[in-house]
Amino acid sequence: MRHFGHVTPEERQRLFHQEPGVFTSGSPARVLAAALGATLYSPATRPTLADDIVKQASRGVVSMVLCLEDSIDDSEVEDAEENLVRQFTALAERPDTGELPLLFVRVRHPDQIPDLVRRFGPAVRLLSGFVMPKFTEERGTPFLEALAAAEADSGRRLFAMPVLESPELLYRESRVETLEGIFRAVDKYRDRVLALRLGVTDFCSSYGLRRAPDMTAYDVQVVASVIADVVNMLGRADGSGFTVTGPVWEYFRVPERMFKPQLRRSPFLEGEAEELREKLLEHAMDGLLREIALDQANGLMGKTCIHPSHVTPVHALSVVSHEEFSDAQDILRPESGGGGVLRSAYTNKMNEVKPHRAWAERTLLRAEVFGVAREDIGFVELLTAGLPE
Repeated sequence: MRHFGHVTPEERQRLFHQEPGVFTSGSPARVLAAALGATLYSPATRPTLADDIVKQASRGVVSMVLCLEDSIDDSEVEDAEENLVRQFTALAERPDTGELPLLFVRVRHPDQIPDLVRRFGPAVRLLSGFVMPKFTEERGTPFLEALAAAEADSGRRLFAMPVLESPELLYRESRVETLEGIFRAVDKYRDRVLALRLGVTDFCSSYGLRRAPDMTAYDVQVVASVIADVVNMLGRADGSGFTVTGPVWEYFRVPERMFKPQLRRSPFLEGEAEELREKLLEHAMDGLLREIALDQANGLMGKTCIHPSHVTPVHALSVVSHEEFSDAQDILRPESGGGGVLRSAYTNKMNEVKPHRAWAERTLLRAEVFGVAREDIGFVELLTAGLPE
């Protein structure tokens, strides 16, 4: 699979200086963590789940979570498990599925992990791992132990994606201790922890809050402080950190606005895409786009999505610009290994070799999976090309 794989080869050639790379479920963990992109959640109760997965794959989705937790009623769990097993089996038997996304199951308790792996049978080959809710050291360790046991029994490499969303993490008096415990748990299973996911909706719930469509998670200060501390303690670039993904965006359509739209007209006018801009504003996408940009500025990679319309904006903004690529390459040239300061090839900034090295390495990893745009290609062109027809 590859990002923008649903776009024609001719269109990819027009858009990309370096096209997105191909990866599979067997690729190295560092590649898969960077490649998750917009991870689309779907309730495991959907009767057409197998068809939905194939459809979303054809529209550019490369990772999905099939949810047995908060997205379904407590009374539906048993039926949802049966449906999930049935849909996985049907999907594995289909000869015409093409490339499927990385598939994860969000479970409620550790016992579901070995049980589902056993019930999937040969169809377990479609499974990439499990999402583990309300993760702390105490509650999360049994999930990780169950995953390790299921992996050993099935012979299938399985990844964990813990969700950081518990009140202990949110409350200031217990936050550092909780983060230290989470680090101990995930560090022990480092090879199997693909990414840490942020449960911002649960954070807001603890204070009876809900961000409006013209507000981002970073405008809610109690939430922003948690994101900052999670990145600070669990997302470091010194080799001890993990990939941390961006929070979910909840809105599809805006009935009324209090503040001005957050999308400038000029990029859309230049690309003759004013109609696209109006559509994005109508569906609250300007807030989403701003939050994606802030996710990236704050060290997050990828994003949880609960609507297919959110996928393409996440991927379009994940493509490395030609300018970023140029800077990263200059910083990482072998002859720059001793440090120093370089004027960027775009002559608009300084590139300081040692302080910017970690950024450059991260940028080239993103370029490996999302590609590098041509010099004259911007976000609008990438978004337009990536939207399903």
